[in-house]
Amino acid sequence: MPLACTALACGVLTAGAAQAQNFPITTQQRATANQVAQSGVALSELRANAPDRYTVKSGDTLWAISGMFLKSPWRWPELWGMNLADIQNPHLIYPGQTLYLDTSNGRARLTTRPGSGGIPTVRLSPRTRIDGLPDGALPTLQNHLIEPFLSDGIIVDDQTMSSAPRIVGTQDGRVFLTRGDRAYVRSASSNELIDDPRQKQKAFRVFRNATPLKDPITGEVLGFEAQYLGKALLARSEGTEESTGRDGATQVDIVPATFDIVDVKEEMRVSDRLLPEPPRQLQSYVPHAPQEPVDARIVSIYGSAVVNAAQNQVVIINKGQRDGLENGHVLAILQAGARLVDKTDEQRANIRLPDERNGLLMVFRTFDKLSYGLVLDITSGVKVGDRLINPR
Repeated sequence: MPLACTALACGVLTAGAAQAQNFPITTQQRATANQVAQSGVALSELRANAPDRYTVKSGDTLWAISGMFLKSPWRWPELWGMNLADIQNPHLIYPGQTLYLDTSNGRARLTTRPGSGGIPTVRLSPRTRIDGLPDGALPTLQNHLIEPFLSDGIIVDDQTMSSAPRIVGTQDGRVFLTRGDRAYVRSASSNELIDDPRQKQKAFRVFRNATPLKDPITGEVLGFEAQYLGKALLARSEGTEESTGRDGATQVDIVPATFDIVDVKEEMRVSDRLLPEPPRQLQSYVPHAPQEPVDARIVSIYGSAVVNAAQNQVVIINKGQRDGLENGHVLAILQAGARLVDKTDEQRANIRLPDERNGLLMVFRTFDKLSYGLVLDITSGVKVGDRLINPR
């Protein structure tokens, strides 16, 4: 059966591009690919100044390239009708490739073949193929903007943080701990601090100051954002030790677990908390609009010293997995209309101007009730309380 596949491009953010061939293409993505390879995108969706062709350069992102051609950059799977013969791995687009805009038959597509006049199909049959992939594939976004939040940023509930293992002592009575120092740690459950026989050393992340995140509308505490300090490795398990006192009585002493500090973002101290290092996961993103209506608010801007978030800054929103949000969801940011007095009215009525669209945000990490989002394409500053809705 003839089958054509679009370039459903995904950015690999926690592993090298050479591993991206392990990403599956979902049934929904494949269905979109098949449909769009035949139909393309309406010309009305193209930007007025969309180029006829573009050669991919090092430093480009898929979002930026899509924004050259489309009014809605997240819709690139509907535009990219590249053939599997040209793009062997639909997750990867590389510098040096030239993309051609084909507007034949009243529809728009991007291809890698000039003047194709349509999207050729390739007949597929079961076979095995091994490709060595270079590490230069384009990411969806600028990786460095969100990589720290994939491994370092964390949102937890109050119970998780309060019951997490805590630093209770330092070597030589030091006030602050840095790389190469040792820390002594106790836990509410000693099982957390037992050596894992399946790995040589057990890794933990160190946190401080769990800041409550409240819903700006209801006031509900949705979670706590912990400040990431660094990493530590479990060197010796927590246990007990019997000793005999001067009176001859036997006493049992608690011996805290021993940790070696191996990475430091900020100095650590007694009372800081530890949580196990989560398993490393590959992250991929296909930006897309939510299927269900979304009405969210910005809860917090990363970095408490700032009032307004700028482009490419991370914010926290008051919707998460329980609300159906997922990685890659694109939301429109609305700037609240000003409240003022109608001076043309004798009664001096209070009025509120309409909300206006201010830009776009992409969700890149979800928790139960909250999510991290990256601010994109804004016209003015974004602040706590700003509303987020479906982009169309």
